[in-house]
Amino acid sequence: MVPRYARPAMTAIWEPEARYRIWFEIEAHATEKLGELGVVPPSAAKALWDWWATNPTIDVAAIDAIEAVTKHDVIAFLDWVAKEVGPEARFMHQGMTSSDVLDTTLNVQLTKAADILIADIDALLEAIKRRAVEHKYTPTIGRSHGIHAEPTTFGLKLAQAYAEFARCRARLVAARAEVATCAISGAVGTFANIDPAVEAHVAEKLGLAVEPVSTQVIPRDRHAMFFAVLGVIASSIERLATEVRHLQRTEVLEAEEYFSPGQKGSSAMPHKRNPVLTENLTGLARVVRSAVTPALENVALWHERDISHSSVERYIGPDATITLDFALARLTSVIDKLLVYPERMQKNLDRMGGLVHSQRVLLALTQGGLTRDDSYRLVQRNAMQVWQSDGQLSLLDLLKADPEVSAVMSAKDLEDKFNLDYHFKAVDTIFARVFGA
Repeated sequence: MVPRYARPAMTAIWEPEARYRIWFEIEAHATEKLGELGVVPPSAAKALWDWWATNPTIDVAAIDAIEAVTKHDVIAFLDWVAKEVGPEARFMHQGMTSSDVLDTTLNVQLTKAADILIADIDALLEAIKRRAVEHKYTPTIGRSHGIHAEPTTFGLKLAQAYAEFARCRARLVAARAEVATCAISGAVGTFANIDPAVEAHVAEKLGLAVEPVSTQVIPRDRHAMFFAVLGVIASSIERLATEVRHLQRTEVLEAEEYFSPGQKGSSAMPHKRNPVLTENLTGLARVVRSAVTPALENVALWHERDISHSSVERYIGPDATITLDFALARLTSVIDKLLVYPERMQKNLDRMGGLVHSQRVLLALTQGGLTRDDSYRLVQRNAMQVWQSDGQLSLLDLLKADPEVSAVMSAKDLEDKFNLDYHFKAVDTIFARVFGA
């Protein structure tokens, strides 16, 4: 975790003390149910909860010192609690194994992280929707292969982003549900030394579902899906960030990141206004996606359990969620403050002498009786003259002067095909699909 790209609420989930608190809750809830079942004295859970109520601080350094000797983190934690609570603590962890604590804790952390990320996406969706509505009919050029294609609106660009992040949200909600499971099943997951009712009790207290078959670890296909979804969200962030970066290029300059008073873009060139935030987002997306392959490789563990996944998850759990949280917040700010230049959009639309209307003429010629190949040839012949003139010539003027074209279409009919508003007749329909009526 890099502090530069971290926010407090998400970081707090992964702090050692937060992890140990979840460990304690798991152990105490399990002991509580064991007491109800008569496996341990009911006083054991009471002693744990009484101590917890009056001693809310976890001594991380003390636990680390014990682990330096035991070389086992869960045993170190249990030893520390036993020293703090007293004899009743000996009933903790009855019939349990370390994975019961570790895996259930990880899933608690991932669900908490998912809740923050879902809220992040909600904030981003709100910002995108506001700007999309603002620029619903702002004309701009659509590009394919980076080349002028046909007119669209800036609002439609943002509507596409909204729909994409709405899908991201739905995937994350599903991934959260899939990873929100609890395993308290003991060695190799057979419940030989602990009643399944304990697992159900702990799951209910922590807001998790019972893992149907945990072997000794919770199956890592759940986690692989979770991190894969984070990777997809990161790619969607990069897609929108890349669009902003392109639009900010000097030759385009249809939109740009907000440039605050006193901000400096270059140590050497005082004129620079660089898209540093969206470039940063592109890099952060790569970091989040780097967690996906290790998560997929964690699925194939040996038999009922090994710990090859453990070291991986100690990295990717915090790093991927903390980074994605920061990236979503940053992208929200970029969109919220984005500087949009409709005049420059119109200038770019007009940049190539009306070439953006070529398809309408092509279709009209075919409807006028020419073959598609002949129609294409006539329009392209004139379009290439405009292209080679760098937009100084007018496609409309050239088509009007072309005898083969004028034999099929009148000047008035040609002029009608260069009506910009024609391209926006379905904007309302698309917005209704994306945002609702």
